[in-house]
Amino acid sequence: MNSQSGNNQSLRPILVGIAGGSCAGKTTLASEVAKRLAPHPVSAIQFDSYYRDLSHLPLPERHRQNFDCLEILEWELLRDHLRELHAGRPVRVPVYDYRVHNRSAETREVSPAPVVMVEGILLFAVPALVELLDLRVFLDAAADVRLARRIERDIRARGRTKESVIAQYLATVQPMHDRLVEPSKKFAALIVYRGGLDEEAIGRVVGEIKRLLEVTNGY
Repeated sequence: MNSQSGNNQSLRPILVGIAGGSCAGKTTLASEVAKRLAPHPVSAIQFDSYYRDLSHLPLPERHRQNFDCLEILEWELLRDHLRELHAGRPVRVPVYDYRVHNRSAETREVSPAPVVMVEGILLFAVPALVELLDLRVFLDAAADVRLARRIERDIRARGRTKESVIAQYLATVQPMHDRLVEPSKKFAALIVYRGGLDEEAIGRVVGEIKRLLEVTNGY
């Protein structure tokens, strides 16, 4: 899946939102769908990239933040970026550093493509984002599966300990899932129950995107 593609002012990108709980398989699904959409280019954005800048806080205090609530995410900037991409214009997306819980000094360019995939836990919990999406897909995975995947990912990729991952999960991740993520499932057009590698689900998503491409852009 490419983060960049050629700019085309006549292009009307299809915006595909993929939501669901932490480690439900959103990135895997997005990647598998992108492979099957070839040769159509696909650009990708993660809602996690839009965590607000926390430079004003010392590192120990950043660790204590609730990263599973809407207040911690600069959803307004993501909304503006989606509008720009929808209009056929490239955007500069923040780059987030999970090890220090803060944005880095870098940004990355995301250009409009026939398909733009946006993924995030709280994506469907923001009405202003929901209304911009042409297709909304929700991954519904069991809590114990998501926790096991999160422990493995955070230890391997983010330098966390098992104890810290579990503590965060119990304190904020699962409570916010119950409060914000699960209710947002009602906005999905497609719900995937067997993970991001489920061939039937991938086929359904790809088929719907191709239908939207035909209707919108004639191919």
